[in-house]
Amino acid sequence: MALADTRFSNRRRKLASQLAAQRIDAMLVTHLIHVRYLSGFSGSNGGLLLRKDLSAVMATDGRYTTQIAAEVPDLKAILGRSVGPALLKTLEGPQRVGFEADYVTVSQLRALEKALPEDITLVPVSGVIEKIRLIKDPHELSRLEEVADLANDSLESLLAAGELAAGRTEREVAADLEYRMRMAGSERVSFDTIVASGPNSAMPHHSAGDRVIESGDLVTIDFGAHARGFNSDCTRTFVIGEANDFAREIYDLVLRAQLAGVAAATPGTKLVDVDAACRDIIEEAGYGEAFVHSTGHGVGLEVHEAPAAAKTGSGTLEAGMTLTIEPGVYVPGKGGVRIEDTLIITDGAPKIITKASKELRIL
Repeated sequence: MALADTRFSNRRRKLASQLAAQRIDAMLVTHLIHVRYLSGFSGSNGGLLLRKDLSAVMATDGRYTTQIAAEVPDLKAILGRSVGPALLKTLEGPQRVGFEADYVTVSQLRALEKALPEDITLVPVSGVIEKIRLIKDPHELSRLEEVADLANDSLESLLAAGELAAGRTEREVAADLEYRMRMAGSERVSFDTIVASGPNSAMPHHSAGDRVIESGDLVTIDFGAHARGFNSDCTRTFVIGEANDFAREIYDLVLRAQLAGVAAATPGTKLVDVDAACRDIIEEAGYGEAFVHSTGHGVGLEVHEAPAAAKTGSGTLEAGMTLTIEPGVYVPGKGGVRIEDTLIITDGAPKIITKASKELRIL
């Protein structure tokens, strides 16, 4: 069996082991991210049925017969536009079959129930595959570093070309950055690129719009590339022209908080404590109410996935996890700063894979 096939079969083996504890005989997987994680199939319509004996069958429609044969050579594939019902019809009872409760709609569940063979019972399953995905394997970590480098190089190329400057619109800067990422190998962006200038920088998820960047503006750029299934996520904040006292104050504050969060991101640390490492510094400076979101999240096949570093976060960090550290301070009418890195948690200090400088850059 090829290396890639072994990687996917090992993941399926972990899933089967988890399901055995719940007395699940088979698992129907229809969430496309999970289908890709467990099989390698990247089409827009696909499903996987995994049995407790580790045998598995795929389903897709006629658009993907060639693609699924190439991407999943180790598994049989059947054709069916509605992949869930098609896969259920391959079963014989009595069996308990899990389905992904967090991703199946009410109408989809009704379709599954209608297709059930005799003596097949559907059982809702939550969080099992997500738990397996928490710890990235070496292949995943390598892909994440590659796409982070791609995005970082694109940002540095944009800056070197002078494309972040007064007189340009936020939309123009976002388009130039996205173009550079595409030309470097990105298949698409991980999320809508944020370019937030001047007063707009006080809105954490401002969409790049038609505002013209002015001298003296804080400009926050939150961006990510997507390549070969994996995502990057990075935020940097810049000053155009000249930095005033306010800009320097909150930039220094956010940077100190961000560095503290990075330092705290070690195996065995509670995720709530990683959040507190950033939040306590910002609160002590009197800007607690201006830090309006959580500290970080995992990055992988999805740009926002577990774990979550937040005031309500649960669990602890382990080597092989990914985590962003992205504190921010946002003051309406004046501006805001966010600095974000993506980390790989290691047995020692975390590895930062978003390598752009975090020093205050005045352009």
